[in-house]
Amino acid sequence: MRRSIDDARDAHPAGDDDDKVPASWMVQLLDDCEACGDLRVSLTVEDVGGAGYGVVAHLDPAGARRLRGALADALREVGEDPGR
Repeated sequence: MRRSIDDARDAHPAGDDDDKVPASWMVQLLDDCEACGDLRVSLTVEDVGGAGYGVVAHLDPAGARRLRGALADALREVGEDPGR
């Protein structure tokens, strides 16, 4: 089973800094890990135009919650509402 949840590009202005390659991210649900025994949240981050060459993290529920919490904490640090 593979179910796409969301995907987007980062918001860094193109051509602003050659050291910051435009990136994209994608979140999916996967059941492709027999050793895991359950569904995993998959987070893929890759260069825009570099499909298939990114880094994929297979997160268990605890890992996904920890990532969600870290993003919420970062948003609060910059004065933003962490939202849902």
